[in-house]
Amino acid sequence: MSSSPALSARGSRLALLVVGLCWLAVLFDGLDMFIYGSVLPHMLQEKALGITSGQAGDLGSYATFGMLVGALAAGTVADRIGRKKLMVSCVALFSLASGLCAIAGSVGVFGLGRTLAGVGLGGLLPTAISMVSDYAPRGRAAITIGLLMTAHHAGGILSAYVALWIVEPLGWRSAFWVCVVPMLFVPVLLKFLPESLSFLVAQGRTEEARTLAGRYDAELPAAPAEKPATARWESLAHLFRGREWIQTLLYWLASFGGLLLVYGVATWLPTLMRSEGYELGSALTFVVLFNLGGIVGMLVAGRASDRFGAPRISAIWFALTACGVFLLSVHMPLALTFAVVFLTGVFLNSAQTMIYATVSIGTTPANRATAVGWTSGMGRFGAVFGPWLGGRLLAADQGDWGFTAFATASFSSMVFIGIAALRTATAAPRRGAGNCATSHHAPAAGQ
Repeated sequence: MSSSPALSARGSRLALLVVGLCWLAVLFDGLDMFIYGSVLPHMLQEKALGITSGQAGDLGSYATFGMLVGALAAGTVADRIGRKKLMVSCVALFSLASGLCAIAGSVGVFGLGRTLAGVGLGGLLPTAISMVSDYAPRGRAAITIGLLMTAHHAGGILSAYVALWIVEPLGWRSAFWVCVVPMLFVPVLLKFLPESLSFLVAQGRTEEARTLAGRYDAELPAAPAEKPATARWESLAHLFRGREWIQTLLYWLASFGGLLLVYGVATWLPTLMRSEGYELGSALTFVVLFNLGGIVGMLVAGRASDRFGAPRISAIWFALTACGVFLLSVHMPLALTFAVVFLTGVFLNSAQTMIYATVSIGTTPANRATAVGWTSGMGRFGAVFGPWLGGRLLAADQGDWGFTAFATASFSSMVFIGIAALRTATAAPRRGAGNCATSHHAPAAGQ
């Protein structure tokens, strides 16, 4: 394939176009995900739809349950209709679902809207990651995906300002009408976003993929080896053979606690901070700082993991998160609280990502996709449980215990991923003696 400056320039422009469009789509994903937590204090104060703290927790879990369904279905649906069509469908779904929330006249209708939005939100992110991986400049895929992930936290920041500037004068429904605006982005995606090269190759549309790749000097992916259903189940069974079931369970438990923490805090941070006596404006500023910390954390954690090893960084990050979340239950001077919220965002939002890196490092190449996928899927149950738990504690007038519960979840993830890392480090020399492919990954785990 030609590598002339002209083609390379066109390839760079195409990569910029795809990453830019996917970044905006994930920005809207983050806005829709975080908007409920940002608006929730207003809804509880106004007793909107007759909502109680317990029901508010249930509603938060509806969205994360929808995300579980969307994430699990995304791969299968994308393989049938294509990555581009799935991205467009997901943006349209969570936009229209937000419109349903905006016009809801009952808790049931509102809950249906949040569940449908969750399906779209859960399906979008893995599809967007796949898209940018196809078109990222050669050798820059990892940093490109990291850049994409910052959009989710930028959406969280935007949600706080929507709640601060629009909800106060216009009411809580206005926030969900803002989340319908991404529907206007659908025609842009349809016109300018190219189809995934991986999808075209997998569908046997090789000439179409080769023409597109050649036109923009993009790298054509290799045709995937088709695995029979029995082989896919064998990959899952391999995770439980011998004593591997212990390692698998540790990863799943760590992921459960990590996502419980991420989505529990995302849903309840403004409300919990208000229960600690902070004004609404300050409580929404905490959302901004928390997500700014998330952006910084995504960029810092990758570099730190390359140097010291993903398992070690994940365990340390969870320990620091536990300290930060617990400190939020203590009423401190406002400036100090701002600093703690920012640092908690730095560590919390990237600790979970390092679990996936740890699983990838500690698993053989043949089973890596299965191991990471199931670790993420099991963690999604924590994402459902976290918002529900926060609602139950607030309904029982035990808001202080919300921070303690989330800190405990963070500490438990630290313990689980730490034990898993120690077991990997102990087993690596033994595996390395007889399996050079595995020993290639072992040093990263112990760096």
